[in-house]
Amino acid sequence: MKYVFLFLLVQSSFVAFAQHQDKVDFIHGKVAIQIAPKTKTITGSVAYKLKVLQKVDTVFLDAQNINTIEVKLNNKKVETTNNGETIVVYKRLKANKTYTLDITYTANPKQAVYFLGWTDDVAGNEQVWTQGQGKYTSHWLPSFDDMTEKVEYDLDISFNKNYEVIANGALVGTKELDGLRKWSFNMENPMSSYLLAFVIGDYHRKEIVSHTGIPIDLYHYPSDSLLVEPTYRYTKEIFDFFEKEIGVAYPWQNYKQIPVRDFLYAGMENTGTTVFSDSYVMDSIAFTDRNYVNVNAHEMAHQWFGDFVTEVDGSSHWLHEGFATYYALLAEKELFGKEYYYWKLYESAIQLQELSNKNKGEALIDPKASSLTFYEKGAWALHVLKYQIGEESFRKGIQQYLKKYGFKNATIDDFIGEMELVTGYDLGIFRNKWLVDQEFPFDVAKKILIRESEDLNTFFKIQREMMISSMANESIIKRFWNTTKSEMLKAKIIKTYYKSLSQDFLKEIFETKNVVLRQALAVSAGQLPLDLKSEYESLLGDDSYITIEEMLYKLWINYPNERVKYLNKTKGIIGFSNKNIRLLWLSLALLTKDFEPNNTNDYYVELSGYTSPVYSYEVRQLAFQFLEQLIGFSDKNLLDLVDATQHHSWQFRKYTRTLLDQLLEKKEYRDRIGGLRVKLNEEELRYISNKLISE
Repeated sequence: MKYVFLFLLVQSSFVAFAQHQDKVDFIHGKVAIQIAPKTKTITGSVAYKLKVLQKVDTVFLDAQNINTIEVKLNNKKVETTNNGETIVVYKRLKANKTYTLDITYTANPKQAVYFLGWTDDVAGNEQVWTQGQGKYTSHWLPSFDDMTEKVEYDLDISFNKNYEVIANGALVGTKELDGLRKWSFNMENPMSSYLLAFVIGDYHRKEIVSHTGIPIDLYHYPSDSLLVEPTYRYTKEIFDFFEKEIGVAYPWQNYKQIPVRDFLYAGMENTGTTVFSDSYVMDSIAFTDRNYVNVNAHEMAHQWFGDFVTEVDGSSHWLHEGFATYYALLAEKELFGKEYYYWKLYESAIQLQELSNKNKGEALIDPKASSLTFYEKGAWALHVLKYQIGEESFRKGIQQYLKKYGFKNATIDDFIGEMELVTGYDLGIFRNKWLVDQEFPFDVAKKILIRESEDLNTFFKIQREMMISSMANESIIKRFWNTTKSEMLKAKIIKTYYKSLSQDFLKEIFETKNVVLRQALAVSAGQLPLDLKSEYESLLGDDSYITIEEMLYKLWINYPNERVKYLNKTKGIIGFSNKNIRLLWLSLALLTKDFEPNNTNDYYVELSGYTSPVYSYEVRQLAFQFLEQLIGFSDKNLLDLVDATQHHSWQFRKYTRTLLDQLLEKKEYRDRIGGLRVKLNEEELRYISNKLISE
């Protein structure tokens, strides 16, 4: 499912409450759609094959604001109703008979299908992509919001031949038709319809193959060919590790990964077809700071846990998110080492403890629990379960669970039952403590970390000695520092006890040339000591965008007479995909007296231009923040802001609506925004008019 995205640390989890029809089994769905992106229209048909298990006189499908043109049962028109949410077919159907249900329809989906770049003048940024989880595929296809209805789907998608069309399943052919190209995709096994997906855009593809021969397609924008390796680094290794570790073969025909712009989350595990945010497309320097590895592994693990075996409802959501988070951690443990794994467990334990300390702890069986609970507490529960029953029994139980419920649905009780069968243990105590209890048992987690992790054991010893010893803090730190080679432990010591470190000790750390430790210094530093000025300046040359961003700002603040030097040294560095360093650089350049006065207007135009809808929402939000704090908004920025209040990303939409509300409190901006109403579209005008009336 959706994975936690960058600064979007915790999100509400998806919970499905859908109608269930147990007298009919939909077996196969043949979908054919044609997409008109400029009008955001989908014209389509779907032919379902269904088996009647018990005699019934109505059959229904979920269809959100879908206009039905014709409905036929066994090629004959049939009586139906469509209330804008559900299509109901009225016909007495006989038990143990198989029927065909054909629906032709049109849809203008307001959710679940997103059309980007079709109204601007930027060639190549046009995209159409789906996000069914939480919004349902039933916004563009008559289908089933009930996850227990699993169907084998085949898709025909007709579109402009100059674009690439990607969807679930194996591409079995293309055909030119009426000036369009039809892409035909075949699935071999059933799945829940929320996992149907397609992506359309300007893409190139690199194919790799798993150890077992599964084709893995890595999609990228034509301009990003040099970023394929760092973006998708370790993809094959993760895939091969999962097949070996899980012990159950990958359940689908192939695996695809496609980056898209302004995705709602980090990634989504559609069946065999992960869609993810293109903010994770990165170069090798960015890989040092943050990378796609964890999201990559998380969404890939879902192909078994969530897609192959799917929860019955939200009360068993742990079976998706806890499992995907845990197996992603195992993959990172395989790639980056044991201590990396335990530091991540420790970080999540701290977050969960804070939640409990605020009396906001949540049970893993609570369908309304937060992502922090489902993901991180869920991973901890599996770590503890493996420890309690043993690695061999754990792996055997996982295999038995997957094989029994493959291409079906399961509950937490089903999973626990399989683990009890394998071990012969009563897991009631485990279930109550880790799945039912709301509090996170931090003391238990800490004991586990002390017992299993050398790094964490050392770190807790440092904490304890700091509290009880009369020795100087640095003396205690040095004693432990000199006995470990772990850069993760050393980085944690720097970040935790930076103010206790002498300049001589800091200088020694600078001289290690270790990028991770130097980044810890950059992040932790506040007031920069003059005696270490050259050392801190050297950080501007490190291969870390986090380090460069931190030090550009801090050096600019601490040494005002050297500002021109720092700007010259970092000129031209862009940073992450959100242009973090470039936007900071432009802002500081505009604030630096006498810095390239002939270019001042160009720098302003560039900074101001990044609020435009042609850029990703991460870039736009950062630009809005810098402009608000430093310069103010032009009329074009205000129009871009109003446009952003209607954005499909709820996170960005919330930020811009809050910012707009703040501006409307000021008469100058209120008058200016009111004067711009003639330039707004209908949706924007309605929103602004209501705001101006309510103020």
